[in-house]
Amino acid sequence: MNLKTVLILLVLALATIFALVCVLLTRGVKPASCEPQPLSSQGGKHSDQSLVFADLTPEEMGQVVRYLQRSLGVPLVDAYNANPSDNCIYYIDVQIPTKAEVLGFLDRGGRRPPRQALAVVYFGNQPDPNVTEYVVGPLPKPTTHQDITVQKYGGKLPYHRRPVLGKEYEQIETFLRKKALSTAPTFLHQVFNYDGTSFVSLTSAPRGFQSGDRSTWFALFHNVSGYFLHPVGLEVLVDHSSLDVSHWRVRKVFYNGQYYGDLVQLESEFKQGRVKVAPVTRAPPDGGFSSMQPRAAPRAPFPLQYEPHGPRYSVRNNQVVSQAWSFAFGVNVNTGMRLFDIRFKGERIVYEISVQDATSVYGSNCPGGMSTRYMDGSFGIGRLTYSLVQGVDCPYSATYVDTHYLVETDTPEKHKNSICIFEQNTGSPLRRHYSNLQSLYYGGLTNSALVLRSIATLGNYDYVWDFIFYQNGAIEAKVQATGYMTSSFLYGDGLDYGNRVGDHTLGTVHTHSINYKVDLDVGGVNNTLVAHDMAFESVQAPWSPEHQIQRPRLTKAVLDTEDKAAFRLHSNMPRYIYFAANSENKWGHQRGYRIQIISFTGEHLPEASLMERAISWGRYKLAVTKRKEEEPTSSSIYNQNDPWTPTVAFADFIDNETIVNEDLVAWITTGFLHIPHAEDIPNTVTVGNGVSIFLRPYNYYDIDPSIHSPDGVFFSREQDSSACEVNHIACLSKSASCLPILPPFTYDGFQNLTRL
Repeated sequence: MNLKTVLILLVLALATIFALVCVLLTRGVKPASCEPQPLSSQGGKHSDQSLVFADLTPEEMGQVVRYLQRSLGVPLVDAYNANPSDNCIYYIDVQIPTKAEVLGFLDRGGRRPPRQALAVVYFGNQPDPNVTEYVVGPLPKPTTHQDITVQKYGGKLPYHRRPVLGKEYEQIETFLRKKALSTAPTFLHQVFNYDGTSFVSLTSAPRGFQSGDRSTWFALFHNVSGYFLHPVGLEVLVDHSSLDVSHWRVRKVFYNGQYYGDLVQLESEFKQGRVKVAPVTRAPPDGGFSSMQPRAAPRAPFPLQYEPHGPRYSVRNNQVVSQAWSFAFGVNVNTGMRLFDIRFKGERIVYEISVQDATSVYGSNCPGGMSTRYMDGSFGIGRLTYSLVQGVDCPYSATYVDTHYLVETDTPEKHKNSICIFEQNTGSPLRRHYSNLQSLYYGGLTNSALVLRSIATLGNYDYVWDFIFYQNGAIEAKVQATGYMTSSFLYGDGLDYGNRVGDHTLGTVHTHSINYKVDLDVGGVNNTLVAHDMAFESVQAPWSPEHQIQRPRLTKAVLDTEDKAAFRLHSNMPRYIYFAANSENKWGHQRGYRIQIISFTGEHLPEASLMERAISWGRYKLAVTKRKEEEPTSSSIYNQNDPWTPTVAFADFIDNETIVNEDLVAWITTGFLHIPHAEDIPNTVTVGNGVSIFLRPYNYYDIDPSIHSPDGVFFSREQDSSACEVNHIACLSKSASCLPILPPFTYDGFQNLTRL
């Protein structure tokens, strides 16, 4: 009998012993059911009122498309195949009713607001091409549409501001391959052994230097797995501003530190021996060092978590309800996750919390890199939210929810299992104390939290978006970055702009900034912004006047105008800033919720930049303004391709209005500086690359509400801590089954892919 056979028999024997132990442990004891318990026994109740915030259903999307096709009076081409000179529907999303309408319905028994859709239409086939936004309704069978473009933006939307369609990217790829690159056959063959398919391009943005420009630098990479790490040193500036694709042309070419008028000139100078060549070995199909294939075989399974008695939360329609929390959720096509009507123990804390935009500003000595300022909302954070992998992206036993979109197509698409909800045990106590003085006891509470998660893949980067709800009434909005860095070709003074991570690969320095909208309603709609901090004061010791004591004291201030409530990104800010209610807790303090920001942002784009106003929300780590329906978002999808005349300039929101006893909104920026390094290969890990904002109760309650959690543990020295009636954790071995019943593994992430 050889060693391999012996090992196999040993593993089988151990598995059999383990199974027998499980049977013995659970014999005579009813195992815990992993099926969800009735919600009434869990503490919360669902309400169909949450549907006032619900995303559109596929059926509603289809109805809107059919209505527009017969009502706009112009031919509409399916955006999937639309040329720039065509009319098409870009996307359709739900139109959230005004807050006054919603609160009248939710809180005062008013009528349900009519359900409506927002439709964005490209009109390329007319004398004055433009983008028009319509509100269409009522649903499910629309009968009217209203052009809200001028009302919403103060004017028409010029056509050059439109986000680039997948079809346009495909046409650019075809232009590069068939027209542009074909003019430099000798150079491409001798330097790259180019075969017509060995390159893939990556867009930069914005696309020029002034309003109306639509010229984009496309950097070329080897067409392999993880191509973001395989630049070849060739970049092409394509002018695709004309609505006639046949008029597109190359404006400039960059290769290995040198600029050329076009590829014809590069070919000519190469033949004359005047091109400095940097030989690049073609990467293997799996990418080699960029491959995410594991370098080790699987061994013992990684730890899993499961609910011994099934989930302690419930999901119905667009609402999540747990023992303490309830909220409505949805996904905006452009900006991703958004939550509404967040309540703790039945009391609304937040009306809305939503992602507004995410930007990345790059540095490089290559043109594509140095000109890149991505505004991810323009590419579609929500539409690029794909299927989640059980056991990796989320706990295996999480609840998974599908999302539906109608973007760049006339047919709704489903991204299966693209949102997950789960309760996690963080592995640490929320609070605890071991008393070894006077009375002897232990008291503690596990830090279990309810999590709503989605993950958006925007080209190279993956953003993990979490909304986390804690037992003490705190809310955390967290984002973690992973995926691939975007690299530049390493030449010349490249190391001034990042670190070398491959033979010809420069990991380029860049920033990540994320902006959130937080509409807190603390004890009601009208709030005041209050700042608490500390300062040292020198006083004479009352018992010894000849000596001084430096003692910290509490400082207090009401921030009564928008200007006072706007804190620059790297300025000092009071460490306790909170929304104060018009009510007091038991101890006479204004009830409040504090805003706490966890961030290590890089520098904001200098205001001298002509495009800075398009991302001017990034000037501020926190800005609190009076809530206005006409200021619904801090950014716009149209800012990316015309940042020089931004459609929405957040800086204009701050105009020194009074914010005392008003309905207030906090606009919060968090982010981090990323200087790529060797350990970002093959791609960036989430550890250390996460930032968040916390909303924490501050005198909102009379005591910590988590003291009422049924998960608490307490026993004294006089008690038997192993007895079930004393310590419920001691019963786990009797009440929990050996292994949870796991659903079969499925994954549908390779369906309905969005083109970039």
